[in-house]
Amino acid sequence: MNDQEFSVWAPDARAVQAQLGQDRLELVARDDGWWELPASARLGVAGTGDVDYGFIVDGRGPFADPRSRRQPAGVHALSRTFDASAHVWHDTNWTGRQLAGAIIYELHLGTFTPEGTLEAAAGRLDHLQSIGVDFVELLPVNAFNGTHNWGYDGVLWYAVHEGYGGPAAYQNFVDACHQRGIGVIQDVVYNHLGPSGNYLPEFGPYLSEAAGNTWGSSLNLDGPHSDPVRRYILDNALMWLGDYHVDGLRLDAVHALRDARATHLLEQLAVEVAALSVETGRPLTLIAESDLNDPRLVTPREANGYGLDAQWSDDFHHAVHVALTGETTGYYADFEPLGALAKVLTHGFFHDGTYSSFRERTHGRRIDLERMPTWRLVVASQNHDQIGNRAVGDRLSGQLDTGQLAIAAALTLLGPYTPMLFMGEEWGATTPWQFFTSHPEPELGAATATGRINEFARMGWDPAQVPDPQDRQTFERSRLDWNEAAEPEHARLLGFYRELAVLRRTHPDFTDPRFDQIAVAFDANEGWLRLHRGNTKILFNLGAQSVRVPAGAGEVVLSFATGDQAVRGRLPNAVQLAPHSVVILA
Repeated sequence: MNDQEFSVWAPDARAVQAQLGQDRLELVARDDGWWELPASARLGVAGTGDVDYGFIVDGRGPFADPRSRRQPAGVHALSRTFDASAHVWHDTNWTGRQLAGAIIYELHLGTFTPEGTLEAAAGRLDHLQSIGVDFVELLPVNAFNGTHNWGYDGVLWYAVHEGYGGPAAYQNFVDACHQRGIGVIQDVVYNHLGPSGNYLPEFGPYLSEAAGNTWGSSLNLDGPHSDPVRRYILDNALMWLGDYHVDGLRLDAVHALRDARATHLLEQLAVEVAALSVETGRPLTLIAESDLNDPRLVTPREANGYGLDAQWSDDFHHAVHVALTGETTGYYADFEPLGALAKVLTHGFFHDGTYSSFRERTHGRRIDLERMPTWRLVVASQNHDQIGNRAVGDRLSGQLDTGQLAIAAALTLLGPYTPMLFMGEEWGATTPWQFFTSHPEPELGAATATGRINEFARMGWDPAQVPDPQDRQTFERSRLDWNEAAEPEHARLLGFYRELAVLRRTHPDFTDPRFDQIAVAFDANEGWLRLHRGNTKILFNLGAQSVRVPAGAGEVVLSFATGDQAVRGRLPNAVQLAPHSVVILA
């Protein structure tokens, strides 16, 4: 809805009124299923400033506007108009940032700072600059019911959660990022809606009658009246990239988008975003979270792909996690051999047409190593899913020593793919990041907690350890403790992250996007791995004993170990590495 037009799509309604403060005005139906104020009524409310409003459909309501920009009293209350064009931008010198060669930093606004606001997050941008961050990726900020939530229970996709500061604060945050040379990627959820406050079905067939997905009903992307539903999603994406100057979108769980049309929603989105990129004169990036291991998502449309820019590779996370922790339950089982990490580093996916014991079937498809650039895969050793979906939300720091955390950092930041860090990992934060909700409805809160326990049964975790998502302390425990970063061992790891960022910027080998410039050697019995990036070698000792790694000549440009010096000795063709250490040879 354009500001103060008060129009809404309700194709099956017999009558629709707009609730404007205490007044109710009749809307007029158009032939395309949209209802709007008559021109004379529009003149009556023009220039009246911010207006609280809602829609009454066939006597039911008032409900919030499906395209509401503000929900100051919550998702069950009236919407409030917001003029996005009123913001005076100070990012005129910002020309955007391409994803290739970049570092992403994923954060959740509610737990990133003690205040949990966009304004407070903007106050930490100097820290992000110091570790070489190019993009901040915000977990979903859309309006949900309650005070705190991961963000994946959103029901009003156009509105920014008021607890974070609302839409004006969001514009200020993006503006501040751009002035420091940092782009913004917004995590968006188009595959389902939250369980409380979703009134879209009151307006029209937004939801599919077909089977839903893991999280609820699927969106109506290919059934009758699906054109306006697709437009609802596409316009939302363009809103973030246009009105809010966002630089990219992370598309949640695209494998859950049920679309049987000849042109998939993702391809249609890629086309429209590409057009907006030309219009604005800056790169706009689309990153898919996908469980499919299907390179067609990031294959250009000219080559019959969907034309997205990048996708997450969970295989990288799994291989690194198993190599460092030894954990092999659930979906980690296939990644037990060290060769799994070697394959991920050289081929992108581990499951690329191979048998997945967790899925009990073959999975994935091979990447064309000659044509696909490595940066199209976004990888992380930790992220909100892989931490938060563990029974107690424990980070790698809960199992590993500092040297092992440094190994994970080097694999991620100096490996061949686009690295993504999760907030706090750069100093080895010990605060957990647990699954938390604040559903006001007791029955919904209880159902969420029960469902959470059932989810972990297959992974072999003790249900008694699972914290109650509805307990306020589950949320409070998940806030970062910034004081940790100044403690000696945490500060040493933070310094290593900063040095890795400098290496990435100053050594072209580390951003070379060619698969044929990568080589890996390893010894599973001795626990070492050697990664070649062009003329640079990165040596890893994953084991608890000192080990000799064949390496040849080369200057040590950076090293890290748990206890003492990483390099225990040099031989003409080998380096003696300390336990749990990493050494970079130029």
